[in-house]
Amino acid sequence: MNYCEDAGDAEAKVRCEEALAEIYLVLDKECSPERDAVLRKHIEDCPPCLEEFGIDEQLKQLLARKCGGDHAPDDLKSRLRASIRKTVATRGNVTVERTEVSIEERSE
Repeated sequence: MNYCEDAGDAEAKVRCEEALAEIYLVLDKECSPERDAVLRKHIEDCPPCLEEFGIDEQLKQLLARKCGGDHAPDDLKSRLRASIRKTVATRGNVTVERTEVSIEERSE
């Protein structure tokens, strides 16, 4: 059960789902300033969402620190682009985009 459900506020529950669905848009600075402000306001006011945001932010920083200097070979980039598939689902007035990536191992 999430924090906002405990408060008995059905609207807040939707905001939690929305904020968590869009957490990486905030972290990657990929949403409008207005949307960023709305999501950050909710995250700051909701302890469970704030905790999830903090965990995801730390994970993103760790990955950048450990993998930031490495660049994929052009051949790998081409194969990845060819195998990326985006899925969009709408549940409870929240649209979630999911990207699936499949990589085939090549033997040389």
